[in-house]
Amino acid sequence: MKTLGIILIVVGVAMLIWTGFTYTKKEKVIDAGPIQVSADKQHTVNWPPYAGGILVIGGVILVAVSGKRTG
Repeated sequence: MKTLGIILIVVGVAMLIWTGFTYTKKEKVIDAGPIQVSADKQHTVNWPPYAGGILVIGGVILVAVSGKRTG
């Protein structure tokens, strides 16, 4: 449980710092027999900042609960 809590905290902090990312994908625009034209198209993935906050809070709760069980 403690390990899962620490992972949630790290992922949550990363989500708070970086609110998304962009990646490029090569897509075919024209495919007419021997003639093929492709273009690079950017896709963006975003998540709300409160999602990172929820993960951090959940991770802190898991670490606190696992610490009380062993102590």
